[in-house]
Amino acid sequence: MSKHVVVAGVGMIPFKKPGQSDSYSVMGATATRLALEDAGLPYDRIQQAYVGYVYGDSTCGQTALYKVGVTGIPIVNVNNNCSTGSSALFLARQAVESGAVECALALGFEFMQPGALTSVWTDRERAMARFTEISAPMVQDALDAGVPSALTLFGGAGREHMQRYGTKLETFAKIRAKASRHAANNPLAVFRTVVTEEDVMNEKVMWPGVMTRSMACPPTSGAAAAIVCTEAFAKKHNIRTDVRILAQSLTTDVAPSFDPPSMVGLVGFHMAERGAKAVYEAAGVSPSDIQVCELHDCFAHNELLTYESLGFAKIGEAEKMVLDGDNTYGGKVVINPSGGLLSKGHPLGATGLAQCYELTRQIRGTAETTQVERVQLALQHNLGLGGACVVTLYGRA
Repeated sequence: MSKHVVVAGVGMIPFKKPGQSDSYSVMGATATRLALEDAGLPYDRIQQAYVGYVYGDSTCGQTALYKVGVTGIPIVNVNNNCSTGSSALFLARQAVESGAVECALALGFEFMQPGALTSVWTDRERAMARFTEISAPMVQDALDAGVPSALTLFGGAGREHMQRYGTKLETFAKIRAKASRHAANNPLAVFRTVVTEEDVMNEKVMWPGVMTRSMACPPTSGAAAAIVCTEAFAKKHNIRTDVRILAQSLTTDVAPSFDPPSMVGLVGFHMAERGAKAVYEAAGVSPSDIQVCELHDCFAHNELLTYESLGFAKIGEAEKMVLDGDNTYGGKVVINPSGGLLSKGHPLGATGLAQCYELTRQIRGTAETTQVERVQLALQHNLGLGGACVVTLYGRA
């Protein structure tokens, strides 16, 4: 990257269980106002906006932002499955870095329905058809038992890791328990009750030998936003410049994602690995330089896999990272100090920007009860099947 983009302001509302939130437009407008307040900017200084959501009609972004202001700026609606929020951030950062604008807004929101994710459009080709067709022979037992599709994909990937490397089911329970301990310190987390490994293991079984209920993140509704700008714009408007985007990548699937057939490949391992390597190379850093990471723990299984794709653990050795406590405070890198998706839930369009919110506060040193000591570099990983993966490296100026 030729120049670093400043994260000028961030905003996030508390996520809520489906049916308990405001409308998407109210949530989106509120998160935007919080980001503007954080940056100390009026809305009419925003020159472009990228608004991410998955479930909604076209131009929902305008509907939300018109509650904040009607200024005639370009507003682009973004949908990239579960990586939608970070995809909006990617486009906003790109617009600023390219010189197209000096200041841009990324907003993400989602008004979710209860239960597992399903396809809305049933009268046309399914976007995930290729993935489900390849995975079916590998997870036929789960399909026969009526396990929801998303659970078969990520659970199947976790089982593949168990079969290859001897990873134990209890290790996924340890990851879920760690998330609950982190969430207990986060007032914006939805699920803040601390659970133990034993609690997780004794929950309702979703897939025998593979997954219990709380190893999967629940749906929630919510919104988050970030404002990015040039350093010159920040100085002109007296905006703090201590948080920068040092490098960012957006990757999609490559041939090994599908052939040879592998559940780990299907759920984005190669996308994340390629994205992380690109970011590390661009910034001239290594995984060992990272102090804190917010990663896409839609399932405890994916968190473990992502330790390896991001380079925090060698292939096949992620379980050791968990057992050694190197994924929490006092370890090598604090993973999901916010509690992650497992504790905040997963409003698809908002998740990536909620991660940005947490890491911006970590670098500023204002994360309060979730604060990691001496943060200089923070990594974000936001994954969407279908597929897209955004990896972002933030640094202190």
